[in-house]
Amino acid sequence: MTDSPSDEQGDYQRYVGHRDVTEWRSAPGRRLRKRQQQLAERFGARRTLVVTLIAGGTVATLMTFLAALTYDAVTDRDGIASLDKPALRRAKRLRSPALDTAAAGIAYVFGPIGMPAMTIASAAALSARHKQISPAVLLTAAGAGSLIMTVRGKGIVHRNRPRRRDAVPPYETSPSFPSGHTLNATTIAGTLAYLIALSQKRQLPQAAVIGGAGVVVTGVGLSRVLLGAHWLTDVMFGWLSGTGWLALVVTSHRLYLSSKK
Repeated sequence: MTDSPSDEQGDYQRYVGHRDVTEWRSAPGRRLRKRQQQLAERFGARRTLVVTLIAGGTVATLMTFLAALTYDAVTDRDGIASLDKPALRRAKRLRSPALDTAAAGIAYVFGPIGMPAMTIASAAALSARHKQISPAVLLTAAGAGSLIMTVRGKGIVHRNRPRRRDAVPPYETSPSFPSGHTLNATTIAGTLAYLIALSQKRQLPQAAVIGGAGVVVTGVGLSRVLLGAHWLTDVMFGWLSGTGWLALVVTSHRLYLSSKK
């Protein structure tokens, strides 16, 4: 498998909507692209992509660490009661056998078994379709980074989950903050949507894929509150930190495509 410009540009489009992902409008972005191109010429585009992802993952993990320390310093073990407890009370009023079953199914699909299986299958399928390794590299990095961020956050805060009498079984025993389901789904679904959108020539399929990913991510987060598995702020942090890591993953790939123009 060669590392030539035609190998990548022939498989992926350069546009998401009207935006050329290989163009950088800001001065810092142009400097970053220039530096990426210099490294790619010296070490190869794929090696530089891996290094960029590692650097981005380090930044994301550090920011998660600092955010978790800040959160732990300003809240108690039950978190932000003024937001979380009203949200849980509302979620309990919305419960029904059908809705609880659907939420439990979502939890399984995007849980510690379903999510890695989905990531591996998606990485293999996209890499096979495009006959290149970059989709697998991106998805592996996205999944590994979100997992590290989840573990670090839980290890720092040790937040209590909602009481079992307020939750729907099966019960979970790990610390509540952050919501790993939400963080992982945000990163993986977002990365998948980005890669699939790039492979589409028309804007309507691109919009459908990105919109579908947004619905999935929102549904995963809200299902965790509905089940009483997490507090609302656990989910909100999962959305925010997952989006931050997703942005770094996408930026790394945009730099990779730019270096192969």
